[in-house]
Amino acid sequence: MIEEELSKQFLRVTELAAIDSARTMGQGDRHYSDQVAVEAMRKAMDLLPMRGEIVIGEGERDEAPMLFIGEHVGRGRSEDPEIDIAVDPLEGTNLCALGSPGAIAVLAASTRGGLLKAPDCYMEKIIVGPAAKGAIHLDAPVAENLSAIANRLERSVKDLVIIVLDRPRHEQLIDDIRRAGARIRLISDGDLSAGISCAVRGTNVHAVMGIGGAPEGVITAAALRCLGGEIQARFRFRNDEERVRARAMGNDDDENRVYFTADLASGDNLVFAATGVTRGDLLDGVRFFGGGARTHSLVMSFREAHVRFVDTVQMFDRSRPPSVRL
Repeated sequence: MIEEELSKQFLRVTELAAIDSARTMGQGDRHYSDQVAVEAMRKAMDLLPMRGEIVIGEGERDEAPMLFIGEHVGRGRSEDPEIDIAVDPLEGTNLCALGSPGAIAVLAASTRGGLLKAPDCYMEKIIVGPAAKGAIHLDAPVAENLSAIANRLERSVKDLVIIVLDRPRHEQLIDDIRRAGARIRLISDGDLSAGISCAVRGTNVHAVMGIGGAPEGVITAAALRCLGGEIQARFRFRNDEERVRARAMGNDDDENRVYFTADLASGDNLVFAATGVTRGDLLDGVRFFGGGARTHSLVMSFREAHVRFVDTVQMFDRSRPPSVRL
């Protein structure tokens, strides 16, 4: 199966991107952190047996060295499968640059046509885990959605933790959540990681609400297809140029249209991989030792129904092997 063949190789891609970007942690240069992650990811993907195309990336061709939308990656032989790839080589560039928790290297992939081609614009989102799937709707009032989530989880609204990006645009949303009685965790960056966390038990995250990036929404949808969670989203365009780009990429520019999980990530051959850069709720960060590094990753396959947390020791110098402790 394509998923089984590529999932381990995509895992290696995110591991290498995480290791290189983790070396820049706390240095205060977000652009450099992102650049090294991009370069590591591109180099690793170009070795893979696929004809890959970046459908969710970091901009256009003239913004190199970023992985741009439409860029072709992989070995590119005629016998190789055609793969659509959504990447965020370093989600949480500010988090990495400041040494803060929650930065990850992440990608999602599908056979051709399995991922929505979203422009680099905003999306209004609500994200929940498997237990609350089908109980919420983006058009419903905040208090109604929170009550529905609490009922599905068999707890009170006051016991819920809702993650919201700390932005001025969310003042009303934050007020509505507080009035409903739920608790809020404000984050500076990283709503993709947060969205995945709400579908994993033990993270104490029950929903993500608010407006974030559309590319991150598509990658989150791929993860939630594998985990059984749900995202609902709609475009929020800042200008006419973004509307034109959305139409050119085959999307509806109607801001009232709600996209569901399978609209954003429709493929049956979905693979998702993420590796922690700095420690977070979902994944540990990269930990270096004298002769190598230890990484913590999540890799998922939709068709194979596999969700794996992978703890890997990367040995750079065999003369200085690590002391591995279980």
